[in-house]
Amino acid sequence: MMKRGTILDDVIHSKELGEDVPILIYVPADFSPMYTYSFLLCQDGKDYFQMGRIPRVADELLDQDEIENMIIVGIPYTNIDDRREKYHPDGIKQKAYIRFLANEVVPYLDKKFPGHNDRFGRALAGDSLAATVSLMAALTYPNLFGKVIMHSPFVDSSVMNTVEQADPDCKLSLYHVIGTDETNVKMSNGETADFLTPNRALHSLLSKKKYDYFYEEFDGGHMWTYWQPDMKRALSKMFE
Repeated sequence: MMKRGTILDDVIHSKELGEDVPILIYVPADFSPMYTYSFLLCQDGKDYFQMGRIPRVADELLDQDEIENMIIVGIPYTNIDDRREKYHPDGIKQKAYIRFLANEVVPYLDKKFPGHNDRFGRALAGDSLAATVSLMAALTYPNLFGKVIMHSPFVDSSVMNTVEQADPDCKLSLYHVIGTDETNVKMSNGETADFLTPNRALHSLLSKKKYDYFYEEFDGGHMWTYWQPDMKRALSKMFE
């Protein structure tokens, strides 16, 4: 019978954001302080835990010895406005949120769990705007975060400029998928946007970098109906 990991609730008091941030932590069934663990920080954390079912996917892969030991942290957003302020490239709290990840979440995890203390032992993940801020965080702190999983990221000129200006010698491991039906996506502000074309442009730009980069277009749209079945491959590729 497959062993199930444990999901813990905790709160990080963030000086960067000026608020208490609740977090979810998936701890694998065979956790031991004698082992070391990779950390995966998921933006849209509650969505990844519930709709993405990432703890159960990790249980299955760990049970089959298909991925390395890992701890998954889900960082939820409070509401739509909070999400946009923290994740959007133009969001008034985005820079503070990225500092929160680097200066507060990483030390919290390093203190609480035995990690690798290596950037490739720390990964970020997100869907849509949550993927955007994950990529921006890795490009801002490449010495802290070595891997990013992106499901259908929002891409604008700010994102493209950040990628263009990134350290050319910075080596990241990136996983990037986008749906071929994501040409008329309804966003949280009520507007619609073409996600596919900008993602193809981002793919073209990232392909020119020295990154370990996986890209694929799936048949489907901008929703968890299509992202959830991809969780197993995403974890397998990034944590094999």
